[in-house]
Amino acid sequence: MATVNFYAAARASSGLSAGEFEGQTLAEVITAASKKFPKLEQILPGCSYLINGSATLNLDIKIAPADVIDILPRFAGGS
Repeated sequence: MATVNFYAAARASSGLSAGEFEGQTLAEVITAASKKFPKLEQILPGCSYLINGSATLNLDIKIAPADVIDILPRFAGGS
């Protein structure tokens, strides 16, 4: 499972600073997090993502179990 770090509004929506979620792609990991924390769906369209510290907008990028994903809402450095 990939580790997902939640920042600012994402943290407020999930109630967590980090969690572990399954998925083969970034989109699948985000979907898994959204299913567990439905309030995330409201903020995700304006978020940016880092995978192991590298920014990406490619939701189809492959995710390995050891990857760390940061979800950054707009006011926390997102798009």
